[in-house]
Amino acid sequence: MPDQLAYVILTPYTLLKSRTGGIFARLITRTGVELVAARMFAPSRELVDEYAQRIVSSADPQDRRIQELIRDYVLQNLAPNASTGERRRVMMLVFRGEDAVRKVRSVVGSFTSVPRGGETIRDSFGDLILDEQGQVRYFEPAVLAAPTAEEAAEKLRIWARYSAKDGGLLENVIRYAADQKPERTLVLIKPDNFRFPSGRPGNVIDFFSRTGLYIVSIKVHRMSVAEAVDFYGPVREILRTKLKEMVGNRAAKALEGEFGFSLTSDTVNQLGDLLGPSFGDNQFDNIVRFMSGGVPSQCPAERMTEPGSEKCIALVYEGPDAVRKIRDVLGPTDPSKAPPGSIRREFGSSIMVNAAHASDSPENAKREMGIIRLGQENIFQKVVEEFYGGL
Repeated sequence: MPDQLAYVILTPYTLLKSRTGGIFARLITRTGVELVAARMFAPSRELVDEYAQRIVSSADPQDRRIQELIRDYVLQNLAPNASTGERRRVMMLVFRGEDAVRKVRSVVGSFTSVPRGGETIRDSFGDLILDEQGQVRYFEPAVLAAPTAEEAAEKLRIWARYSAKDGGLLENVIRYAADQKPERTLVLIKPDNFRFPSGRPGNVIDFFSRTGLYIVSIKVHRMSVAEAVDFYGPVREILRTKLKEMVGNRAAKALEGEFGFSLTSDTVNQLGDLLGPSFGDNQFDNIVRFMSGGVPSQCPAERMTEPGSEKCIALVYEGPDAVRKIRDVLGPTDPSKAPPGSIRREFGSSIMVNAAHASDSPENAKREMGIIRLGQENIFQKVVEEFYGGL
C-alpha cells in the first residue's frame, strides 16, 4: 500500500487542558507512521465553515448522529468567539506512512453509545454524555481525524490553503489580566527523542504542561548545518575557554603516565591554553552534528543550508515569566545535576544528549526563533502541496 498523509487536529479544549503530550505519545508509539509536519492555527470563520461542510460523510464508520455532533462542535468551538471575535487555538499534526489514515484513525477511535475504557484517544480524552432519554448532555471529541485517504486529502488541502493566513506563530490568542506581562520562549525537543518511535516527545511536552503556559507555535524541523552553527554560535567561545583547565589536567595525566614524571602547574596551564581551543571546537562540532547530522568541515558549501538528517520539534510557549518557568521544569544542562522531576533528570543522558533546549532569555528566544524561521517557514503547506501535487 502506498504512503498516505493523515492528520489529527487537537481541539481548543484539549490544548487548554494540557492533554497534548499524552495524545502525542499515543500517536507516535501506536501508529507506526512518521510525524512530518505540525502547525498551530487560529481558524477564521471561513476556514471552519469550509471544513465543517465536509465532516458528515458516508465513508465514516461513526453513525450519522455522531458525525453531525462533530460538525456542530466544530462550527461552535473552532470558529472565533461569536461575541468577542477572539480566535481559538488548534493544533494540526500531519503523519506520513503506509496505510497512515487507517492507522491514525484506529488510535484516535470512534464514539459509540456503549462506554469503553481507555483503549483509544477518544476513550481517554473525549466525552459523550447522554441523559436517560438518550439526549446529548455534553460532547467533547478531543481530536479530529479523517476516516479515509480521500477525505484526508480533501481536508488537508483546505487547511493548507488557509495555513499562511490562519496559522503559524499565533498572535493575540490568549487573554491576560491587566497586571500580567506575557513572555515567549522557544523549546526544542532534541533529536535523541526521535531515534526510534517512543513516547518521549509526548512525555517531554507533558512535563512542560506543568508550567501553565500556552503553546502558540509548533514546527517539525530538521536543522541545517548552517542553522546549527548559528543557533549554538554563542556557546563556541565558552567551550574554547572554560574547558582549558579540564583539558590541561587530562593532557598532563596522560603525559605523566606515558613519560613517568610529574609536570609543573605552569606546564599544565600551558597544555590547557594550547589544547583547550581545539578541544572546544571539537565539542562544538559534536553539538552541530548531533542537532543537524553534519559538520561544516565535511559539508559542501552548497549543502550547508539544506535541511539536516536529524528531526526535532520546535515549540513556542507564551505566558507570564515563561523563560524561567520552562527552564525550571527543564533542569540544568548536566542531567546528573538536574533535580528529580525535571525533564533532563528523567530523559537526559549527557550534557549534549539532554532531551530538550530552552531559551535563556526573551531576547535569545527571539534570536533562536528567527534562526529556525518559526513564523516564517510554512512546512505544513509545503508537505501537503508536495505530496498531493498542489492545493
